[in-house]
Amino acid sequence: MFHRIVVPVDLTAKSQLAVAGACRQLAAGGELLLLHVVEKLDDDAPEIEAFYALLERRARAALAELAERARTAGAVARTEVTFGRRVEEILAAVDREGAELVVLASHRVDPQRPFAEGLSMSYRVALLAPCPVLLVK
Repeated sequence: MFHRIVVPVDLTAKSQLAVAGACRQLAAGGELLLLHVVEKLDDDAPEIEAFYALLERRARAALAELAERARTAGAVARTEVTFGRRVEEILAAVDREGAELVVLASHRVDPQRPFAEGLSMSYRVALLAPCPVLLVK
């Protein structure tokens, strides 16, 4: 059982599976950080800020629902929205939080062509995180 778990979520249905998996790994008195990273574009156009604000509002609403599901399962859950490169932001949160575990949704890999699409974000986090990582498929 773990006391500090970071759960990066992409706000799809798979995120619910990751949160449920994290709740099962959480020790009594532990805490989840539900983290959503908005990938920043290399574009400084003024209208892009309004777009990011919209994405942040939507993410915060979806995170609130996920946090409520976690609380219903008996977990203490905080939420955070950050902006930047997903892998880097997730790893920064893991370090900042002193996470003991990362739980995130992933996809199945074709065993005949495991690297056909390169390494997914979840696999990169699994390789680079300083703590155990649970990939939920």
